[in-house]
Amino acid sequence: MAEEKKVSRVKSNAIIATGRRKSSVARVRMVPGKGNITVNKREIREYLQSDILLLVARRPLELVGAGDKYDITVNVVGGGVAGQAGAICHGIARALVLANETYKKELKSEGLLTRDPRMKERKKYGLKKARKAPQFSKR
Repeated sequence: MAEEKKVSRVKSNAIIATGRRKSSVARVRMVPGKGNITVNKREIREYLQSDILLLVARRPLELVGAGDKYDITVNVVGGGVAGQAGAICHGIARALVLANETYKKELKSEGLLTRDPRMKERKKYGLKKARKAPQFSKR
């Protein structure tokens, strides 16, 4: 059976997509507008205070030149701020492709549509962390 894209169109042409990174999940709602981005009911600059994380989150919009075409509302949960910024980036990229198929080639070549599979390694017994062992003592 062919893979179906999950698209939810709510009233007024809203496009809904999901982005993930580490243990963070971002639900992105995109509507045509002036370029306002709201994350968890706060302005994106207020939520992601680091300039680098702000650039990471806005990268898909800057790449396709759609920074001022859409108003974006994001609800993000889980993980830390870096993982959340990556999840926002992934969700925005997916929403842009649903809005306009021509963006897909640019976003895919930059790797923004690929979910980053790297996860935290589990802690093993006898070790302090995933790989850090206690100091060896001969006597």
